Amino acid sequence: MTPETIISIFLGIGLAASVGFRVFLPLFALSLAGYYDIIPLNHNWDWIASSSAIITLGIATLLEIFAYYIPWFDNLLDTIAIPLAAVAGTAVMVSTITDLSPVITWALAIIAGGGTASAIKGTAASTRLASTSTTAGIANPVISTVETGTSVIMSAFSIFLPIVAIILVILMFFAMRKIYKYIFSKSKKA
Repeated sequence: MTPETIISIFLGIGLAASVGFRVFLPLFALSLAGYYDIIPLNHNWDWIASSSAIITLGIATLLEIFAYYIPWFDNLLDTIAIPLAAVAGTAVMVSTITDLSPVITWALAIIAGGGTASAIKGTAASTRLASTSTTAGIANPVISTVETGTSVIMSAFSIFLPIVAIILVILMFFAMRKIYKYIFSKSKKA
């Protein structure tokens, strides 16, 4: 495995993590990065660097971001976005891996890309649901802003500094583990 292949895997996992916060934003970032030849794309995914893909994904990104600021609709959107995150996480992973066999590419994409995006999206959705039930949704716009910001930061690190992005993904998983351990230990005491 070449260093370029390893970097492309880190890029894909970082973008998949970003998908866990916003589904379309990392796809839009990937589209722009491909269009400006910042990153190489899998040849089957060259279409994502087209002008029409940039426009479509840009509009979808804006609609998604603003939809998360609509009270109660944000929770409905999370319900739809969890399976979409798995698909989008798989897609960004496949699109960035350039030098592996299709079997390995798709296995990595489904496990690492789809799995990472789903795990983070599930945690984000749980956070928003808890916020809705404890604050009647008043804190949800703050959570939406943090999620969008995190998605932007993760997308940027993934494209420009994939090694930093993979470290951030690992740190996110450690943080998620600690949160789950705290929640479950609290529920056992109750």
